Amino acid sequence: MYLETINSPADVKKLSVEQMNELCGEIRQTLLKKLSAHGGHFGPNFGIVEATVALHYVFNSPEDKIVFDVSHQSYVHKMLTGRKDAFLNPALYDEVSGYSEVKESPHDFFTIGHTSTSVSLAGGLVKGRDLQGGTGNVIAVIGDGSLSGGEALEGLDFAAELGTNFIIVVNDNQMSIAENHGGLYANLKALRQSKGKEPLNLFRAMGLDYTYVDEGNNVEALIEAFQKVKDIDHPIVVHINTLKGKGYAPAEKDKEQWHYCAPFDPEATLRAIGETQKERQEIPEDYAAQTAEYLIKRMREDPRIVAIASGTPAPTGFLPERRARAGKQFVDVGIAEEHAVALASGIAAAGAKPVYGVLSTFIQRSYDQLSQDLCINNNPALLLVYWGSLSSMNDVTHTCFFDIPLICNIPNMVYLAPTCKEEYFAMLEWGLQEREHPVAIRVPFGKMTYSDEPVETDYSQLNRYKVAHRGSRVAVLGLGSFFGLGQAVCALLKEKAGIDATLINPRYITGVDKKLLASLEVDHQLVVTLEDGVIDGGFGEKIARHYGTSDMKVLVYGAKKEFADRYNVKEFLRQNRLTDGQIAEDIMKILGL
Repeated sequence: MYLETINSPADVKKLSVEQMNELCGEIRQTLLKKLSAHGGHFGPNFGIVEATVALHYVFNSPEDKIVFDVSHQSYVHKMLTGRKDAFLNPALYDEVSGYSEVKESPHDFFTIGHTSTSVSLAGGLVKGRDLQGGTGNVIAVIGDGSLSGGEALEGLDFAAELGTNFIIVVNDNQMSIAENHGGLYANLKALRQSKGKEPLNLFRAMGLDYTYVDEGNNVEALIEAFQKVKDIDHPIVVHINTLKGKGYAPAEKDKEQWHYCAPFDPEATLRAIGETQKERQEIPEDYAAQTAEYLIKRMREDPRIVAIASGTPAPTGFLPERRARAGKQFVDVGIAEEHAVALASGIAAAGAKPVYGVLSTFIQRSYDQLSQDLCINNNPALLLVYWGSLSSMNDVTHTCFFDIPLICNIPNMVYLAPTCKEEYFAMLEWGLQEREHPVAIRVPFGKMTYSDEPVETDYSQLNRYKVAHRGSRVAVLGLGSFFGLGQAVCALLKEKAGIDATLINPRYITGVDKKLLASLEVDHQLVVTLEDGVIDGGFGEKIARHYGTSDMKVLVYGAKKEFADRYNVKEFLRQNRLTDGQIAEDIMKILGL
């Protein structure tokens, strides 16, 4: 097995083209074995196998610096740079990140997980090299729809001005996470169809040299192309035509579904090819699926409603079948969160009703647009923030617990935190009707929860918290998905200390219910805030600040500010004292019990 002998790129250089082709087959088999057992990014890595092998055959990493965009297609790169055992040995599967990681290897130059960054980052390496009189090639690899992001276009626009060695490999697999959107992809199609000879060329228009490789999954063709551009004295784009998911029939057939995979049975999956799956009659008990169905129903009633996605429609419930049903009332702007927010603001200003669904980890890419384009103009767009939780994605580049401080401190924004399905859909409908402010809703994460209690349908009187149970001495404010934790804490206080605590559902992340908080000073000694996110700049600090000059003691619970990586959720919660037992223990200690 050739892969077992690869300890560095130097070992790749010893192979013949025939042997490298065998290596590519071994790599795909190794990827299949690991990803079927462990999960991970499937299609991007299967599609870039030959290109990665050819890059390491031609260039001399780490002296030549290869920067992968998003880096969810860097698994093969890791195999060839001393980390193969984390793919060959199941006991070591978790030893490497799913993205490039500077702590792992001198062959990784950035910790990257978000999109459209490689051209700018690599451009910085180029400038830094030249300022110091350095040598070596710098290669940016970009694909999977990343060209649609504004930063990628900014990087390309600047690249030509560097005027020195800079190689940009455009991995054109005709896909983003879902299908590509945007006019530039029409130009890529024209370039593919003309074998790179189409006169209208986006890259040449930006002042870049250009070459095309039609067989982007052919090792020999790629080696020839890379050898021609190695040590080049000016910026050039190498446009390679690849097949996402290549080598595994289900991934080639359904590229969107196989962009990322959970663990699966490879044999059963292969047997299922060609079978027609029956459409489910019932909507899954899932917030995303039910939200999409609800919005499609409302679209039929109101032609002004439009759902917006930014390259990740499936996690927000808009699978291909639902996108088709929504028709023109669904828009995917590509991986361009900045544009999505500004577009939503413009749609709202025109009198229509945009609903932008976005994952928590990606909303931070649009901070300026949230502030400048949306909230300063106070346009009534509706944002649905998915997966916001300490229990959500936990790769360091994809953590989902910074959205609360990000959004809740922008003037004019109303950020709501529902506690259950009934409250969420009441807030969603209110958000569709709201015309005074932009509204964001932190969609509950995980399994749906339900309540028998009546929920309000009008949230226009801002910052009114809901008292779920009135007690004394201790008041617990359980925000959104941590309301259940608040219930558990109150139950423990009653059981262990005989304290009948007040339980409050704050509902509004962006404001303080001053009247209610003032009323607690009469018969409460301690207020406890619980939020499923980072503490710094968050909800609890607003409550603590409110009580700053009073005698009220405040305990603020959430996660400490850090870039946490691949943590065990239960242990992470314990480390941040976010279990009901730890919180009850702290409360009783403060009260001297």
